[in-house]
Amino acid sequence: MTKSDVATPRRVTSDWVAAFPGFDAWRPMHLLRRIGPVVQGICLDRSTSGDGYTPTVHVHALTREFPVISLMLGQRLERTSGQPERILFSRHGVEFQDAARTLAEQSRLPVGSPPSLEEIVKEYHSASIARQESGLPPAVMEIEDSILISAAAERSDLVAEGLNLASELANVWPKARLPLDWVSSEAWLDGLASKARDSGSLSAIVDRQIIKHKLSKIRETAVGNGDAP
Repeated sequence: MTKSDVATPRRVTSDWVAAFPGFDAWRPMHLLRRIGPVVQGICLDRSTSGDGYTPTVHVHALTREFPVISLMLGQRLERTSGQPERILFSRHGVEFQDAARTLAEQSRLPVGSPPSLEEIVKEYHSASIARQESGLPPAVMEIEDSILISAAAERSDLVAEGLNLASELANVWPKARLPLDWVSSEAWLDGLASKARDSGSLSAIVDRQIIKHKLSKIRETAVGNGDAP
């Protein structure tokens, strides 16, 4: 094998953009698209050894001040064994197309056409419930994100649904596993409801996050305003 047979990060990124033309190259090895106040991404996560990568689909809410684009709801490409699938740079040319098809099949959110805001919110809710049922740490950030992106998009129906789920989960979350700065369920719920009522402040946060993370070049899919019919 010659050096020219080994794919570069630039080529890998370009090939994945071609496979998923609804996404834009945000940075090398990372594709994004914006759906109102949230971004959906495909992170081509490099292995520790640096000789390959694992595709990971994820979302990131723009409604909180955050220093990086997070990999919330992250879902890695998996083998049939359930282990993450790694694509070697030396095998990229012959494997990435099958990997892209499999990632689209495995992803709980659509990666072909953009998911709706409602689909994203529902996935946040499903993930939060699954974490509770699995005994994992409470999905505080997931619930908060689901409510705040709904509020920023002026989807009061989804805000109400999220607050109801937040109340149900807060009542069963073990106190020992809650964040250290947790005061009480009532204070958390009141604070969430207050933030959700201030769509102007949320929109301002979204605008600042777009600037901070240099997302202006990323195409946006508009979301509808108002209550769902």
